Amino acid sequence: MNRLLIATTNPAKLAEFRLLLRDYALEPISLAQAGIQDRAEETGATFAENALIKARFYFERAKIATLADDGGLEIDALGGEPGVRSHRWVSGDGEDSDEALVAEVIRRMRGIAPGARTARLRAAAALIYVARRGEHPRERVAEAAIEGVIADRPLPEMRPGFPYRAVLYLPDRRCYLGELGEEREAALSQRRTTVAMLSDELRRIAETGG
Repeated sequence: MNRLLIATTNPAKLAEFRLLLRDYALEPISLAQAGIQDRAEETGATFAENALIKARFYFERAKIATLADDGGLEIDALGGEPGVRSHRWVSGDGEDSDEALVAEVIRRMRGIAPGARTARLRAAAALIYVARRGEHPRERVAEAAIEGVIADRPLPEMRPGFPYRAVLYLPDRRCYLGELGEEREAALSQRRTTVAMLSDELRRIAETGG
């Protein structure tokens, strides 16, 4: 079975990608399994730019097909914040705790009218692979989002690594995204859509090794 590097240091994200890729004849491996300790510097202005930066960085080191993603929360009332700073919104440097990020959302949205609380979780996935030996690497980027509104209060419990699922409420389903459970979240998530958009390339990697 051909390997696919999942370029993330987030254990929860790695587990979700493995779940989403279970129907492909691929062996998803982590950065640790690939022996990579270096970390890409995310300097992009958009999720797609950051995803591609990471994919290129780790592909160059692993020399195997690489899937990287970047994503986060966009709140319309806050001009799209936190956006690309979704994981370092509070401190501005390094990874903020899940609890700190959720508290910041609730604080910033205090007093915002119900009709102005629209938001989304957006994801961009970048895939780099070699279709045939001797060819230059091919790159593909896919983007997707799941729409909702910011709730007045967060879920009492949140899945580690996915803080914003505890504040994004889905009016059409009458529940928080974080209430759906791992399987249903994965089926609905923006990452599932990006994987589906990359399905032709993923099957090609399964056949050729990427």
